[in-house]
Amino acid sequence: MTNIIANLNKAFESRIRLGIMSILMVNESADFGTIKDLLELTDGNLASHIKALEGSDYIECTKQFIGRKPNTKYAITALGRQSFQEHLNALENLIK
Repeated sequence: MTNIIANLNKAFESRIRLGIMSILMVNESADFGTIKDLLELTDGNLASHIKALEGSDYIECTKQFIGRKPNTKYAITALGRQSFQEHLNALENLIK
């Protein structure tokens, strides 16, 4: 018998990381404030999950200034897109 959860990615088990990746899958990029507002998170909570996804090379960060204000944007990497799609496929197979 095959293990039906073997292809699920532990990096995406958190609902917050699932939300971050979902936002970045459908948008070219999103800034910290936008992700924070959409997921209704605190700065610290979002920052810790972002750090974990960056550490896995699933997302990348670019920092810039807009006027005099710092702005941090996140985008999904090719590895992140592939890994997240594989996770979604595993979820679909699980519920079939």
